[in-house]
Amino acid sequence: DTDKVRSIHKDCLANGLAILPPDINTSDYRFTPVDAKTIRYGLGGIRGTGRSAIEGILATRKADGPFRSLFDFCRRVDRRLVNRRAMEAMVRAGAFDTLEANRASLLASVGLAMEAAEQDERQASQESLFGDPSESRGAAFRLVEARPWDMKQRLVEEKVALGFTLSGHLFNAYAQDLKGFSRTPLARIAPVQGTAWLAGVIAGVRVQMTRRGKMVVLTLDDGTAQLEVTVFNELYDRHREKLKEDALLVAICKVQVPRDESFGGLRISAEDLLDLAALRAKYAQNLRLDINGQTDARRLKECLAPFRTNGSGGGCPVIVHYHNGQAEVDVALSADWKVRPDDQLFTQLEDWLSPERVSVVYSFSSAA
Repeated sequence: DTDKVRSIHKDCLANGLAILPPDINTSDYRFTPVDAKTIRYGLGGIRGTGRSAIEGILATRKADGPFRSLFDFCRRVDRRLVNRRAMEAMVRAGAFDTLEANRASLLASVGLAMEAAEQDERQASQESLFGDPSESRGAAFRLVEARPWDMKQRLVEEKVALGFTLSGHLFNAYAQDLKGFSRTPLARIAPVQGTAWLAGVIAGVRVQMTRRGKMVVLTLDDGTAQLEVTVFNELYDRHREKLKEDALLVAICKVQVPRDESFGGLRISAEDLLDLAALRAKYAQNLRLDINGQTDARRLKECLAPFRTNGSGGGCPVIVHYHNGQAEVDVALSADWKVRPDDQLFTQLEDWLSPERVSVVYSFSSAA
C-alpha cells in the first residue's frame, strides 16, 4: 500500500530513523531493521516485482552469493519469474546502485543483459553436448553508455517504481531554478492582503463540479507542507496543460480565512499559474553565468546564438561573472545578445558550466 508506506516513511524521518534504499544484495522481501535507527527498504515494496520474483532472487542470492553485475544477475535468476518489467522497476528504485551508480545506463542495458544471458545459456548447453568450451558472454558484456539522470529524472523514475520519492523531495530538484525567486515556504503561508506567491510540485489534481462550472483543487507540495489551491474553470482551461502530477507550478493566489471558520484552515484560490518556462519568460531580469575561469568565448557564443532575440524586443539580458582567483568582474553582454530563456538553452549551459553556475535573477518589482 503505497499511501501507507509513504506515510510511515515520513513518520520515520520525523522520528530520526534512516531508511536505506532497496539493495539487490542486502534487502529482503520485507522491510528489515539494520540497527536501532536504520531500516532497509524491502524489495517487495517495489512496484511491478511480485512475491514469487523476489523470493526467487533471494533464493539465488542465498545459494550462490551476492550478484556481481547486471549480467550476472540476469544469468543467475529465473527469468520466467523475474521478467524485464521487474528488473527495470528495481533499477528505477535504485536496487542496483551498489553494482552501478548510473541508473540510466543500467535501464538502457536490461534488454541486452537478458539477451546476453540467454546466449550464454545456449552456449553452455552446446559446450556440454560437444565439449567445445569457449569464453562466456559475460566477459564481453558492457553496459550501454548513457548520460546519468539529473536529480529531477532520478526522482521521477524512483516514484514510478516506489510510488513516492525515497532519496529526496522532488521540489528540491528545482532549488537551483528558483534560487533567485522570492517565495514563502508553504508551511508559513498565512492570510495576506493582496496576493501571495506559492511554489511547489503538484502532488494531486482533483476535479469538482460547482454551480459556477468546473473547479480544480490542486495539492502543492514543497517539502515543508502540502496545501490545497482552488483553480476555477476559466483559469483551469487556460492552463490545463501545466496541471500534471509532479510538475513544478508557481501559483499567484489569494490567501484568506474562510467565511465559515468551522471549516478551519485557509482558503487559497489561484489568480494565475506559471510553469518554470512562463516564470522565466515573464519575470527574468537577467541570466547570470559564472564562467569561473573557463574563458571559452566561442563555446559561449555557440550556446547563446540559437536563442538570441537579435534586438527584436523582449528577451533576457545575459551577465557573465568572471573570476580567476585574483580578480572578478560582471560583464553585461550587449542588447543584441539578449536570449529567450528556453529550457534547451539552460540544459546546454548547465552541461558546460554545471547547474550551480547558471542562474536566473528575477525582477521582484514586476512580480510584486
